[in-house]
Amino acid sequence: MSAEPMPLSVLDLSPVPTGSRPSQALHETLELARTAEAAGYHRYWLAEHHNISSVVSSSPEVMIAAVAAATSRIRVGSGGIMLPNHSPLKVAETFRVLAGLHPERIDLGIGRAPGTDQRTALALRRSREALGADDFPEQYAELRAYAEGFPAGHPFAPISAQPDDVPLPPVWILGSSTYGGQAAAALGTGFAYAGHFGTLDPAGVIASYREDFQPSDHQSEPHVILALAAIVADTEERAQQLAQANALSMLRLRSGRPGPLPSPEEAAAYPWSDAERAAVEEWSGLVSVGTPDQVAADLSRRAKAADADELIITTNIHNPTERRHSYTQLAKTWGLTPR
Repeated sequence: MSAEPMPLSVLDLSPVPTGSRPSQALHETLELARTAEAAGYHRYWLAEHHNISSVVSSSPEVMIAAVAAATSRIRVGSGGIMLPNHSPLKVAETFRVLAGLHPERIDLGIGRAPGTDQRTALALRRSREALGADDFPEQYAELRAYAEGFPAGHPFAPISAQPDDVPLPPVWILGSSTYGGQAAAALGTGFAYAGHFGTLDPAGVIASYREDFQPSDHQSEPHVILALAAIVADTEERAQQLAQANALSMLRLRSGRPGPLPSPEEAAAYPWSDAERAAVEEWSGLVSVGTPDQVAADLSRRAKAADADELIITTNIHNPTERRHSYTQLAKTWGLTPR
């Protein structure tokens, strides 16, 4: 890798391994965050998901506070806050508080999906009308207005999102389809494409975002973070074993029977059907798997093909020690500077 490699970051869903208490995954997130900072990763983002037993990333704002307090230099943010699940005022207040506590270190990534099933989304939003609403641009405008001011006569103009001496952190719009890129371009924000599960070619989505980008008061140039999944091990054989366990977790999730992240031994013993193997084979291209050199080369190829400015990596490995090792080995091979 070059002397100044493309920035590499971590996207953490706080996975729950079989045989472990769900709350333990929260502590493992803090350990991984410390490891990522020491290895030279640029950002550490926390996802928002609800009612999924394989992950405990249900409260990214709480985990951002905990991760930022457990580290000292790495940027920490949301990947992302699912804006339809929250009031824009509460998001503005929360992230101003975080930015006040940790100046110049907080990112606000936002998305328009619920991050869960429709029943849970209803429980979060408390309104069937809200489930069908597609008012993301209006929600985003309200969020910005709490930091930059409402038009004269707006009913929310007298409301102040405290602490009001702190700017809203840099905003990134997340997406796994063309909509996210279009919204980010129109609103003049950074764009993070979910290449770890998005089915579209990221190159086309990112090219459209760059072409249509409209400079804003808070961002003058387009900037893209590409999210990818990777599994690194010392040997190709071990990497494939870890990847098979991840594939079984994906299979269970996509077939409506999610559960804790299985071990490689569980995956090896699982009675795979031909249809299940075919489905997993179709998804396998979304994950870069292998030795550090193999994965680094594949990630570099994918980043260049997509014209990304940064990469953010998610890694689902049953054993937390092996998961941390995956990230540290990738960092060394990528050429990150340890801190």
